[in-house]
Amino acid sequence: MTSHDTVRLENVWVSYNGTPALEGVNLAVDEHDFLGVIGPNGGGKSTLLKVILGLITPQRGSVTVLGSSPDRSRNRIGYVPQHSDYDRDFPVSVMEVVLMGRYGKRGMLKPYNESDREAAEKVLARVGMLSHARTQIGQLSGGQQQRTFIARALVSDPALLLLDEPTASVDSAMQTDFYELLEQLKKEMAIIMVSHDIGAVSVFVDKIACLNVQLYYHGSREITPEILEATYKCPVQLIAHGDIPHRVLKEH
Repeated sequence: MTSHDTVRLENVWVSYNGTPALEGVNLAVDEHDFLGVIGPNGGGKSTLLKVILGLITPQRGSVTVLGSSPDRSRNRIGYVPQHSDYDRDFPVSVMEVVLMGRYGKRGMLKPYNESDREAAEKVLARVGMLSHARTQIGQLSGGQQQRTFIARALVSDPALLLLDEPTASVDSAMQTDFYELLEQLKKEMAIIMVSHDIGAVSVFVDKIACLNVQLYYHGSREITPEILEATYKCPVQLIAHGDIPHRVLKEH
């Protein structure tokens, strides 16, 4: 592991009831990388994030995060899961949701202090949600909720941010603002984002990993038709947008 590695996986294998989820995965993420992870459903993308978080222990291989084991580094990782299940009628405000992200620093039973509240206000302002601090979370739009959950992930001042399908509930008008926020954040931390949006990933991220149980590609955002077809196990159709939209790959 070099001094600049934030995440390193070496020959990582994970299986569920004998079914492989990750096979021999090797991955290195540097301290200011913005890595997009693409691949089909069931290809192991969420499993990869959980391995980095220390929520899943591989049957084989080694995982190092921020210079230590994943469980020891967890309080320095911000995580936005794919689905945030909650009761929309539960009387919790945006501020209270964000403050939950301070548990790792405060401990579950310790009351929040002024420092916690200042940190929460700072990240809410950064994601454009400070004016909604007292709003009940269920009253927000999907995009506003996602910004709140990102603020919760950022309030602990992480060195690594993990995002699992973060734009799934964000309308297209807000997606550009969202990616611009990530562009700013990568100056302060490494970001790993799982996404199905190949077009957006290829525009905004610095590096791409193509994952379908095995890692088929890990490098710059320039990926070939052959790599995509190996990852998705079939011909892939891409549309290039411009004055005249046209197919990039052969029709499936």
